[in-house]
Amino acid sequence: MNTNSSNNASKDTLHRVLMALPVTLVVFGLVVGLALLGFEVVYADRVYPGVHVQDIDLSGMTLEETHEILGEALRYAQEGHLQFTYKDQVWEFNPSELGYRIDPSTSADEAFGVGRQHWLPMNLAEKVRAWFSGVQISPVASYDERMALSVLQSIAAAIDQPVVEASLALQNTDVVVISGQVGREVDIHGTLGAIAPALLQMQDAVIPLLVEETEPVIMDVGPQAALARAILSEPLVLTAPDPENGEALSWSIAPEDLASMLNVRRVDGDQADEPAYQIGVNEHLFNVYLSSLAPGLSVYPVNARFIFNDDTSQLDVMEPAVIGRELDIEASVEQINSALIGGSHEIGLAFTTINPAVTDTATGEELGITELVHQETSYFFGSEAARVQNIRASSARFHGLLIAPGETFSMAQALGNISLDSGYAEAPIIYGGQTIQGIGGGVCQVSTTLFRAAFFAGFPIVERHAHSYRVGYYEQRSNGARDPYLAGLDATVYVPIVDMKFINDTDHWLLMETYLGNYSLTWKFYSTSDGRTVSWQTTGPTNVVPAPDPLYRENPDLSTGTIKQVDYAADGADINVTRTVYRSDQVHFSDAYFTRFQAWQAVYEYGPGTEIPEQNND
Repeated sequence: MNTNSSNNASKDTLHRVLMALPVTLVVFGLVVGLALLGFEVVYADRVYPGVHVQDIDLSGMTLEETHEILGEALRYAQEGHLQFTYKDQVWEFNPSELGYRIDPSTSADEAFGVGRQHWLPMNLAEKVRAWFSGVQISPVASYDERMALSVLQSIAAAIDQPVVEASLALQNTDVVVISGQVGREVDIHGTLGAIAPALLQMQDAVIPLLVEETEPVIMDVGPQAALARAILSEPLVLTAPDPENGEALSWSIAPEDLASMLNVRRVDGDQADEPAYQIGVNEHLFNVYLSSLAPGLSVYPVNARFIFNDDTSQLDVMEPAVIGRELDIEASVEQINSALIGGSHEIGLAFTTINPAVTDTATGEELGITELVHQETSYFFGSEAARVQNIRASSARFHGLLIAPGETFSMAQALGNISLDSGYAEAPIIYGGQTIQGIGGGVCQVSTTLFRAAFFAGFPIVERHAHSYRVGYYEQRSNGARDPYLAGLDATVYVPIVDMKFINDTDHWLLMETYLGNYSLTWKFYSTSDGRTVSWQTTGPTNVVPAPDPLYRENPDLSTGTIKQVDYAADGADINVTRTVYRSDQVHFSDAYFTRFQAWQAVYEYGPGTEIPEQNND
């Protein structure tokens, strides 16, 4: 084979190809150009292939057709559905009501503008991309969020409500209840944020409303209201034993009065309890009410009374001790409150027990009562029966009575009420500068005897008052004779103004016993002797002033010829008594008593027309 010939042939072929290539390229370019020209001619007034608006293929459509197609297809603003929900409530709107608008004309213009809006290379690239991969154009829309905000505000007006605390109050006997309410508030801005994504995707949507709920601290007061109604359903009855006889006393408080004495108050809870309303008694008002009852319910503790048994040197109980009590107002209020809440309407009051200083079990050794330390007797021969009755009644008040160490003893306080109901009678007393009939005449026989017992036993006398004039009873001896050296050793008591007081200044209790004899009164002191003795002196009556002449006065209630003596003459005098009390041969104390008795005039009354003795009118 001729190699040269083959090579020459290949070269010729290559040469011919190279010579033909420009022509081919020119032809290809002409074909392409004619094709593009034809493409542009075909789509000169039409949307290029591959252009879509919201998945609507607009390829080859004229601008008018695009307007018409998009106007029909993009009706989401009017036909879409957006639902707002809260619990079982639903509010439905179309997008246009929420301010959403779609512009089909502008959307068509943008679709038609694909491949036409830029310079030639970029337009060509858009056309190629549209042809091969498609171009998706979002519809041109506007969203006026203010309209959506207005819609949500109108919905919120139907949902929002303030938080309301439950409350409880009393109006007279009516129980007024306000129920609690959960507070609600639509989170408008939070809900607003959920609208835009649905609109952008042009999709129907169910949008739950964002609602913030606030629970009230107190939601329900039903149990407290029921309790209040139960408390006011009937009267409150308070009870207590009668201090006189132990029988039951009671006080009824009507519901309408009880209502004003109750409190309804809010109690904020701690870590263990929730805040709540509590109904209970008004402590201040119940304190006032119970304070008005307290005096009549108190029992003053009274020491046991004893008799010293001279044979055994022991104490025998004469009268048992009285256990005292006083109304415990604070405990009673707590008890009433607790019982009312528990459903009771008859409630006993609470008392504090007060034991006396000396109970029935006390012994002489414990009290220091081991012997007779002094006794004193006074005499009252010639006393009328009423006066003797009063001496008996008043002296009995002191029989078996105890005086504590260091105590200042008041005779008036121990005597108590002097009245006809207390066993006293009318007898002569000194009152207003004259001797008259009065209840308790003769009690001064008792005070005089006690004064002398304390005087000669060596106790300090705190208070003592002499009579206005010398009374013969207080100067009598056991034989009935009058001893002037007993003058100035008397003492008068007029309850509650004039008193006789002395101090038990020993370390031992002092027991007093009184014994009424045949016109005599003996007063005994039992204790333990501390070795004291008494030395005393008296001047007897000095500076004696004779009694004035008798006074006669007419009494229309007396019959003619009747003369009655109503007051008795007594000479006036000054008397000085001194006393020195020794203990262990040392002077314990000294005191002195000065008495000035008035000169006292005898007084007679006579009936009208009665002849009376001649009077000295000098």
